[in-house]
Amino acid sequence: MRNIIVLLLVTLFGLNANAEKIHHKLSMPAPETHYFHVETTLSDFDEEQLVMSMPVWTPGSYLVREFAKNVDRVYAVDGDGNELLVQKARKNKWMIHAESADEVVVTYRVYAFELTVRTSFLDQTHGYLNGTSIFMYPEGSMDLEGTLTVVPHSSFEKITTALPVSKDNVEGDAGTTFTFDDYNHLVDSPIEIGNQETFSFEAAGVEHHVAMYGPGNYEVDQLKKDMAKIVEASTAVFGENPNDEYWFIIHNTDVGSGGLEHKKSTTLNVNRWSYSGRDYLGFLSLVAHEYFHLWNVKRLRPKSLVSYDYDNENYTDLLWVMEGFTSYYDELMLRRAGFYSKEDYLNRLKSTLNWVEATEGNRVQPVAHASYDAWIKAYRPNENSRNTTISYYSKGSLVAVTIEAMIIESSKGKKSLDDFMQLLYKKYYKENNSGMTPEDFQNSLESFLDKDLDQFFERFVYGTETIPYKDYFDALGLDIELVREERAALGANLSQSGGHLIVNAVTRKSPAEKAGLSPNDEIIAFNGFRVTKNEFTDFLDDLAPGEEFNLIVSRDKQLMTIDVVMGTIDAPLYSFQYKGNKLGEFWLREQMK
Repeated sequence: MRNIIVLLLVTLFGLNANAEKIHHKLSMPAPETHYFHVETTLSDFDEEQLVMSMPVWTPGSYLVREFAKNVDRVYAVDGDGNELLVQKARKNKWMIHAESADEVVVTYRVYAFELTVRTSFLDQTHGYLNGTSIFMYPEGSMDLEGTLTVVPHSSFEKITTALPVSKDNVEGDAGTTFTFDDYNHLVDSPIEIGNQETFSFEAAGVEHHVAMYGPGNYEVDQLKKDMAKIVEASTAVFGENPNDEYWFIIHNTDVGSGGLEHKKSTTLNVNRWSYSGRDYLGFLSLVAHEYFHLWNVKRLRPKSLVSYDYDNENYTDLLWVMEGFTSYYDELMLRRAGFYSKEDYLNRLKSTLNWVEATEGNRVQPVAHASYDAWIKAYRPNENSRNTTISYYSKGSLVAVTIEAMIIESSKGKKSLDDFMQLLYKKYYKENNSGMTPEDFQNSLESFLDKDLDQFFERFVYGTETIPYKDYFDALGLDIELVREERAALGANLSQSGGHLIVNAVTRKSPAEKAGLSPNDEIIAFNGFRVTKNEFTDFLDDLAPGEEFNLIVSRDKQLMTIDVVMGTIDAPLYSFQYKGNKLGEFWLREQMK
């Protein structure tokens, strides 16, 4: 009898949930004000109190960004136009006294003037929105399917998004109506609105659409060919592509590059002159990184990120796998697609290894802990960050190539990291979409290698021991030697600004720290002589460890003298020599089965 009652309650709840409907209308009547207007209509809603909530973060970018800070006052009316009482319940929540209204219409404006892949932007040239920063959801009803009508400004002619167009859509000035399965689907589909250039290409049996905002030195035909190579190489890793269509939204601006992954699309911010020379390889690497996330992050993901809590931080210690392995593959994809020679690829690997090992924070923060600290450190760097943190992108990629070496050696070249990624994808996404825990990852790898890895994880993932690279990579024909452990240096990062020589950061345990130099100090004189940055650097280069000198510095506009003893800082440096063997060729050839 109990089972029958539970089933009846679940059935009734499901019927009620399906009866409720939600519709968002997005408009931008005055783009020059940078405000998106949102009107959300809830139908067949019979609760007396309705709580509308806006996320504080966006998946894929692990920082609480407080999107509610850009929301203007929220209004609500019932279906007859009667105003309903709206009270602020939390920083990101509004309580609406619905009084059992069958229909509730909530309106608000969102200020959008931050053009990043994680935020939203609107001006006279275009509109872009990342859904978590624009759309609220009724608390407890995130699973509601619904529709979104986008009404562009009259000067905007195109809408680019992965959301499907509603079969009931009617073309015209009333806008275009799209459908979404639930809130996650809605906000996982960024939207570009404007007069962007669009083109398409087919790769891996999938139609790919590209929307380019802003001028740049790109050539469409070249992009079609090269992006297709990346798609094909990435799809080959997993043996299948999960989409039938995919969208790239690319913003060409004067700022640096970045990307954010979505289930059927990605947004890339790219310097507009990045489409030639070495910069072009950086662009293709960014494409490869975000595209690889189709599998690794958007489908194969940590158990704690299968369902999102939009009100709080969502913790996992697997970002070194999610982002680190993806960083490993984004460079490997360029090798497999023919953009890198073996020497090019190995130089990239050497650069990553030497950067990680020369970073003081690598000896302080385990790469697994970096995943947790992303919320408070990675996205909020300060002058001391290099001393205390390590990137789960870069360090994670080194752990990935180490595991790759273990797999190739133990299988004698019959298997690679590709095979292990396929296993994880099948087990933790395709079979039950449960997501994986850190224990799941380690247990799966131990089973795959038939080897106990407790010491490996304890030392290199949850500890800060240096990976013995030579031991792992000798089998692949790669000879790695530690050629330097430290170097003579003051240990201060400097910049010249407006004629002032400023200390930006001080390395832990360095001569600068021991002498008492601090970030924001202005260095005025060396041994009694006023110096520029170049002059100061030249003086330092002539000093050997143990030699003394005197600095005059200004701190908070107070002059002081500091006596310094030249010394050394930890700065490991590795050399690479590829001798080559069958296992190494299996690893580095352009296409692996």
